Amino acid sequence: MHRRQFLGAAAAAACSTSALARSLDPRIPSSYNNVSPAASSAPDSTPFPLSIMLWTVYRDLPFDQRLDKVAEAGYHAAELVGEFKDWTPEDFTRVRKKRESLGITFDATSGVKSGLCDPGQREPLLKEVASILDVMAELQCDKLILLSGNKVEGLSHQQMHANCVDSIKFAADLAAKKNVELLIENIDPEENPKYFLTSVNEGFDIVREAAQPNVKFLYDFFHEQIAEGNLIEKLEKNIDVVGLVHIADVPGRHEPGTGEINYANIFRKLRDLHYRRYAAMEFIPTHDPVQSLKAAREMVAGA
Repeated sequence: MHRRQFLGAAAAAACSTSALARSLDPRIPSSYNNVSPAASSAPDSTPFPLSIMLWTVYRDLPFDQRLDKVAEAGYHAAELVGEFKDWTPEDFTRVRKKRESLGITFDATSGVKSGLCDPGQREPLLKEVASILDVMAELQCDKLILLSGNKVEGLSHQQMHANCVDSIKFAADLAAKKNVELLIENIDPEENPKYFLTSVNEGFDIVREAAQPNVKFLYDFFHEQIAEGNLIEKLEKNIDVVGLVHIADVPGRHEPGTGEINYANIFRKLRDLHYRRYAAMEFIPTHDPVQSLKAAREMVAGA
């Protein structure tokens, strides 16, 4: 079956599944619209816009109060990891009003469990992508983070690499219909020894081989420092396919400046390369989170 034929069948199945789910579960919103692309310009004195990966801060607070903390720290964007999975339609409405009142954008989200490298997961992957695209429209979020998934026993590295390329092509076709960009992320082998995509260089290759205009790479400096290092040279050589960067220091995943990564140089390099996409703080603060986030923002502003 050709990619377009398979895609049509998977999308139809996903739409049917979503429609059935909405009829059975009143929590799922029914009024979805196409996503409005997020602003790409920095809202303050930083050379590129900043965001906060929300799972790292104030996890004990209600969601609305966590957005208050994002605004208090001076940020205008947040990234999600599926916090919305049990929201009711009223929750979506409340959160929309809250983030609009604070001037906050949801610039990216993850939440798809199926991986790219396993051909046996391709159909559930596409169903998940189709389903979450509907929710992203409600969130007005236009970037979806996808993972390679764990290595597949019995497949060679080359086969899993090729499966990532093929799977991202299928998913990209679905996402393009909703004006959503897909981001592939690396994870270091210390955090997950079973994970397939541990090298940013291979991630860049997958993006280029897929050759889809709405597919970019999420360059996570924390993971790559642990996996291979040489962060700035890889950034320079591949800036054209970088769609998002994540910020945390090594060791410990703490604030920039607490460990071995020279983030002052990285921020200057991003500025000099005219990077204008989001840089998301994904660190676990060692002290007051608002003050830590403000300090990180000031470090970027001083680049």
